[in-house]
Amino acid sequence: MANLRIITDTASDITASEAEILGITLVPLTIRFGEEEIPMDTEADFQAFFDRLDEAKTLPATSQPSPELYLEQFLDAKAQGDEVLVLTLSGGLSGTINSAQLAKDMSGYDPITIIDTRQAIITQRMLVERAVLRRSQGLSRDAIAQEILDAKDRMVVCGVLDTLTFLRKGGRIPPTFDIIGNALRIKPIIELKDGALIKLGLVRGLGKGKEVLWREYEDVQVDTDWPVCTGNTFDRAAGEAFRQETMARFGLTDCPFYPVGGVIGTHVGKNCLALAFVKKA
Repeated sequence: MANLRIITDTASDITASEAEILGITLVPLTIRFGEEEIPMDTEADFQAFFDRLDEAKTLPATSQPSPELYLEQFLDAKAQGDEVLVLTLSGGLSGTINSAQLAKDMSGYDPITIIDTRQAIITQRMLVERAVLRRSQGLSRDAIAQEILDAKDRMVVCGVLDTLTFLRKGGRIPPTFDIIGNALRIKPIIELKDGALIKLGLVRGLGKGKEVLWREYEDVQVDTDWPVCTGNTFDRAAGEAFRQETMARFGLTDCPFYPVGGVIGTHVGKNCLALAFVKKA
């Protein structure tokens, strides 16, 4: 069986060191404040990004990887005789999949499977890690791709934002609502649904926000073949506390915690708590 290369992008928030351990290739999305490009290689980079985001009057610009970044990987795989599986950020959030598909067309190399995960951050990572596991178990590219396709639309990731400020900076709410809402401790609830970020509602206080996330979990049948995961932007201690609360509430023996970086963090800001799981088919 040919060697299988697994490629994803940095919207998964997999760090460079984690990618090396997993044996995967990361293709970067670009984040810029003005002309300055911000790295997203380490958790320390995530932390520095959110400090910078707090100070910025406008949101940074994010851009999809160029086709050339994928083409370089595909041509190298072709030279080595490797097969390739690409798992991209949701096409509803970025044109990343278009870059990958164009690069495949340019490469003239057929054993490349490209999947729009329709996910980001934690759930995109979960799919990548499952692909890595199945590769280690000797499954074929087609078999791994089929499992990813079967699972990707059953994944749920939802979050409670600490502030309305970044919705205002992104032009989603007026400035006056930002000021009043933050004074009243209004917390937006968001979900990645049908490949795009949507607002589920508004609650008053972080505690009520957590309850909404937990109800999202309680209201469905959960596929226990997949982990329940938590995440957080910037404040690892708050994220760890939420992880412990989630484990205690649902009697979980494990609940991986993953820091969230700048690609999605641009739109939610510091101290967003996230919960991710997979629904039964």
